[in-house]
Amino acid sequence: MVMIKHLPQDGAVQRDLHGESAEWSITDHLMAAAVDHLAVANWMFQAVNTGEDDETPDPPQPIPRPGLKDDEDDENDGHGEHDGDGHGAGGPSRTNAETISPTALARFFG
Repeated sequence: MVMIKHLPQDGAVQRDLHGESAEWSITDHLMAAAVDHLAVANWMFQAVNTGEDDETPDPPQPIPRPGLKDDEDDENDGHGEHDGDGHGAGGPSRTNAETISPTALARFFG
């Protein structure tokens, strides 16, 4: 077990044990978080500075991270995934900040 622990992070054994997350270093996770935070800050600035008659911009999508695909799908189940007109949560009718779940905001700012 000691030898396996010290194998390279990008090796086949690590990929088999940890899946796609073995390819992401802490630097990659920090860069993705920084990009997500900047995207949300830009979105907030644009949303606040739009006119009252203008359409509010859609919120940014976070950079996909390894192992989070299933968690995001569970998060959207039953929390406004469909808004009644056949469009999903990211569809054209998503025009205000109230459609963003508190969990999604916490992920951006947490």
